[in-house]
Amino acid sequence: MPRLRVLSGREVCRILTSHGCSEARRRGSQIIMQKVEQESTISVPVPDHKALRTGTL
Repeated sequence: MPRLRVLSGREVCRILTSHGCSEARRRGSQIIMQKVEQESTISVPVPDHKALRTGTL
């Protein structure tokens, strides 16, 4: 199985944005990304660090 890439918080936000999420708010080093669907809202907190550990999300 291939190894997972090490991504920064900003790279994760860019990937989530390309999949339809938008930045809902930012507080300190946490970025909250949200995707609104028909009957629900999906929220994903993303730490804004240089490198996220594998398994953080």
